[in-house]
Amino acid sequence: MTSSTPRIFGVAGDAPDPALIAEAAKILRGGGLVAFPTETVYGLGADAANPAAIERLDRVKGRPPDKPYSLHIHAPDQVGPFVASVPPLAATLMKRFWPGPLTIVMPGADGKTVGFRLPDHPIARVFLQACGVPVVAPSANRSGSPPPTDASEVLAALDGSIDCILDGGPTRLGRESTVVEVRDGRVEIRRAGAIPKDAIMAIIGTT
Repeated sequence: MTSSTPRIFGVAGDAPDPALIAEAAKILRGGGLVAFPTETVYGLGADAANPAAIERLDRVKGRPPDKPYSLHIHAPDQVGPFVASVPPLAATLMKRFWPGPLTIVMPGADGKTVGFRLPDHPIARVFLQACGVPVVAPSANRSGSPPPTDASEVLAALDGSIDCILDGGPTRLGRESTVVEVRDGRVEIRRAGAIPKDAIMAIIGTT
């Protein structure tokens, strides 16, 4: 684990410097932890396929290793390789709310559940695409602490523990995504968040 101040790359705006994005992606692929903005809060990205990076993420977050992370993706077609099929209700929610602050948990190809989040933020999506590996990205804070909404809050919480911060300025919504699980033709709200229950119910009816 790093014990120095993370590198901070200023990338505010709709067209972040490709060189800075590429460098942050390289850090993540090398096993590093990279904080980046979404429309909700700042996420802390790690390579989902790198066990050492996930173990380090668990330590930094203070999170039990048996608690799964959702995958952050830059396009809806990234869901396909991880599931046997996309449930119809999940497809409906994806079409209506993605990109946006909705995490959708569904049955994975391995029989376990897997969550997906497609952020509505240009920096997040460019960065996730540049990584070229599956990325998990819980909020960039210690478990139990308020999620950070700007780079200074990330630094205050995690200075000395992570490798890089993509500073895209304050987040737009300032609260975490809503989490729903789709299974057996039903939708269960797992965590209240930026999308209210009524908005979800208006799309899927009373299921």
